[in-house]
Amino acid sequence: MTGSPRGTSGEGAASATALHQVRPEWLALHAEPAIDPALPIIDAHHHLWDVGGDAYLLDDYLADLRRGHDVIASIYVQSGTMMLRDGPEALRPVGETRFAASVAARCETEGGWPRVATAIVGPFDLSLGTRAGAVLEAHAEAAGGRLRGVRALTHWHEDRAIHRIATTAGMLLTPSASEAIAAVERSGLVLDIWVYHTQLDEVIAVARAFPDLVIVLDHAGTPLGIGCFAGRRDEVLAAWRARMRVLAQLPNVFVKLGGLAMRFSGHDFGHRPMPPSSEMLAEAWRPEIETCIDLFGAGRCMFESNFPVDKASCAYGVLWNAFKRLCVDASQEERSRLFAGTAAAVYRIPLQGGGPAGARSGGCG
Repeated sequence: MTGSPRGTSGEGAASATALHQVRPEWLALHAEPAIDPALPIIDAHHHLWDVGGDAYLLDDYLADLRRGHDVIASIYVQSGTMMLRDGPEALRPVGETRFAASVAARCETEGGWPRVATAIVGPFDLSLGTRAGAVLEAHAEAAGGRLRGVRALTHWHEDRAIHRIATTAGMLLTPSASEAIAAVERSGLVLDIWVYHTQLDEVIAVARAFPDLVIVLDHAGTPLGIGCFAGRRDEVLAAWRARMRVLAQLPNVFVKLGGLAMRFSGHDFGHRPMPPSSEMLAEAWRPEIETCIDLFGAGRCMFESNFPVDKASCAYGVLWNAFKRLCVDASQEERSRLFAGTAAAVYRIPLQGGGPAGARSGGCG
């Protein structure tokens, strides 16, 4: 394949970085020791990028990991960065997969922990239709055996006060999308989907149409609390729960618990005088997290950091403390699944290896 990666990649990455504005000095105003620091964690969803002067790369992520939690591995998810400069348009996103694989290789070569990007969820274009199979093969080759899934850009709402990406309404249900999704199913890859709660009926339709496809719903289905949904939390949660209850009946659907620090929730933690404590985050996120675990069970839920996007509202260590507070009544087996086991099973990550937590957190830096 021709071409070399580039840092900028147009609307996808620009839209992603627009979601957050990290203020390190503000975040430093509140720190907490890690709760249950020996609990192994697979960060089921994070990004790395370099676009428009906004960079969050491996060393930045590793700096966040050094907060006392035992993060043993991570799953890199489509970020809209490092596109190839030339070559066929459909293959240019393969540059991002190649970039993620290079990150993983660096950690593996240096022999350190955690295993960053040990599983890759690469970029995907639903408009490819019947051409999707060849593009998936190119991603798989670039990933060097690490490709576990793909994610397209699908979150959309007609209210312009709500962030929209380069998609249209009903994109998951178009004929070209169905053809592309069928290629994902045949490949044995996972399909990550990020939609707002208003689009969950589309996810239900896809899950029913492709029962052999493993679908991971990102960010707990993103119940909205901004734009036309501001001040309507009870109404929104009721509508969201109803659709999540249907999704829970479909055994091929799994849920990532996180992404709730983004502005979509309406909590607006990132604009308060002080950064939130883990107690504050846990209380704010309790309805979504507890509902997902109750409906899907620990074996179909996994925690995610969604960094650096969620870093606009809270620190990495505080975020994981909040998740641990929300699981204080869970059994040890349930906690193991929520924090590592489910992600390992869905994305085929071996849960083996050793070394003390401190050594793992300091690796490949």
